[in-house]
Order: sequence, then C-alpha cells, then structure tokens
Amino acid sequence: MALATVAGGCFWGIEAAYAEIPGVIQTRVGYSGGTTVHPTYQDVCRGDTGHVEAVEITFDPEKVSYKKILEIFFAVHDPTTADRQGNDVGPQYRSVIFYHDEEQQKTATAFIKNCNESGLYLSPVITEVRRAGNFYDAEEYHQQFFAKMRNRYEHIQWG
Repeated sequence: MALATVAGGCFWGIEAAYAEIPGVIQTRVGYSGGTTVHPTYQDVCRGDTGHVEAVEITFDPEKVSYKKILEIFFAVHDPTTADRQGNDVGPQYRSVIFYHDEEQQKTATAFIKNCNESGLYLSPVITEVRRAGNFYDAEEYHQQFFAKMRNRYEHIQWG
C-alpha cells in the first residue's frame, strides 16, 4: 500500500472524489502543513495555523497509479487560484500536494510542469509541492462526510 496526501479546498469534496476509485483502499480527512499541534477545525478556520484541509489516501499502486491520483485531484479543484476554491476562501483552502517520497515529488513536479506547458489552464498552476509532515485527523463528523449525507438524505440525487 502507498499514501498520497492532497489539499485543494474543502476536504469533503476532495475525499468524495476518491470514494469509488478502484485501488483506493481508504481516505481520511484532516489538517496538514501547519505549525499547530493537533489543531481543531475551528483553529484551522481562523487561517493562522498554516494548515490546509487535506485528504490522506491509502491506495494500492498495483491498481491505481500515483499519477492517476493526481489526475483526479486536478480534475476536482482549480489549481490556479490562491487561497480559494469556489465559495471557500482562506489559506486553509490552498492547493498543495504533500509528497511521501522522492518518486512522488518528481511525479507531482512533472505533472504540474506538463499542465503549465500544455496550456490546459488559462492561468499558471500554483499548487505547492511539499514534503508530507504531520497529518492530524479532522473531527469524526468530517470523515466520509458525503457518504454519511447520502445515507441521511436518500431522496437527493448525488452526481
């Protein structure tokens, strides 16, 4: 098994994007990249801890590649905006790839370079590529949020 950690806006939506991808074993949402030890959601929302809302993905690289993990990540958020995704505004919503080894770092850097050179986006990709550090689980009510809501609101059509 391998780990990938990404951040690109509200972690609920990013996590949901990986829910049914063959080879993704599990996901968990939390906070990474900051200086506060064991931050809470309220701490991170203040915007001064340095943390982002992140998703840690456990995957089987025999079934889904790290590059595919990145392709999904870039498909579900705008990697060209600073500190914002849709209506969510603040440094905790910035776009970050946290790499777990040198191969992931190389793959992420090359992926971003290819995006910028291809003209895929009208503006340059500003996603940070940083070494993975501490990952603090978000509160339980944030975990698998969309899956919980599907069960609660069965009458709603979910994409």
